Amino acid sequence: MPLEIERKFLVRTDSWRDQATHAEHLRDGLVARQDGLKVRVRCYGNRTTLCVKSGRRGLSREEFEYEIPRDHADAIFAHCADRIIEKTRHYVPGESGMWEVDVYHGALEGVVIAEIELPTEATVVTLPDWIGDEVTGDPRYSKANMLTERSRAATVRELRRARLAGL
Repeated sequence: MPLEIERKFLVRTDSWRDQATHAEHLRDGLVARQDGLKVRVRCYGNRTTLCVKSGRRGLSREEFEYEIPRDHADAIFAHCADRIIEKTRHYVPGESGMWEVDVYHGALEGVVIAEIELPTEATVVTLPDWIGDEVTGDPRYSKANMLTERSRAATVRELRRARLAGL
């Protein structure tokens, strides 16, 4: 089974920007979510994928991602309506590996989250000075929850306040 093992953190400062090697624009659409399982369509660069992720167990979850034709992705996006997010992903090398710093746009403007994928759950991570609080497993910071209409306004305000307060 393909596993994704990652940790997620809020970002305290913009000092990571000078270290970023490259960036790309991502567009994600939440297709479905049920009992911890989610299905997402994504466009980035000239790639389009469909991804199925299981619920998280610790730092791990199953992840199945498949490339699909662009016209198929566009057709699926048409069914995602208000469950689409856009962000710029910046790649920042660090002592523990490659950090992915996601800067969100649109309704989630101001939200900045850094992720690092790990080979094992026991991998020790050295945190750069620009990393803030860990939010791995915090449901407020899952993309699926940030997208839902019922919690969007309150969550976005809280996330923006945390960002502005440097938390």
